Amino acid sequence: MRPIILLLASLALPAFAAERTGAEVYEGTCSECHASGKFNAPLFGNAKRWNKLVREGLDDLVPAALGGVRKMPAKGGNPDLSDLEVARAVIYMANAGGGRFAEPSSADLARWRQKADKRSKK
Repeated sequence: MRPIILLLASLALPAFAAERTGAEVYEGTCSECHASGKFNAPLFGNAKRWNKLVREGLDDLVPAALGGVRKMPAKGGNPDLSDLEVARAVIYMANAGGGRFAEPSSADLARWRQKADKRSKK
């Protein structure tokens, strides 16, 4: 009986794992394109390329990242990412390109998810 309880507990642990930082998500997922400019993705830290995106704001950037845009698939092709992790990665990249965005609130995340869902229905 005890091994079954340990097995069940170990299966539940990933559900309680801490959300990744923007830097961690960037390194693990986003850098595939944003470190090299693959598919014309704006390069990490390139203020000239990120300036326009930063001016558009997170209400455009995060829903695009959640739902995918042009050649970028939803969540950068990593469906295991949470909406918070995607938002953190966007904020991390935007801030490296000149933005000054803070950690998103739960209201921000809900609004961005709703916008992403609306975009995908078009």
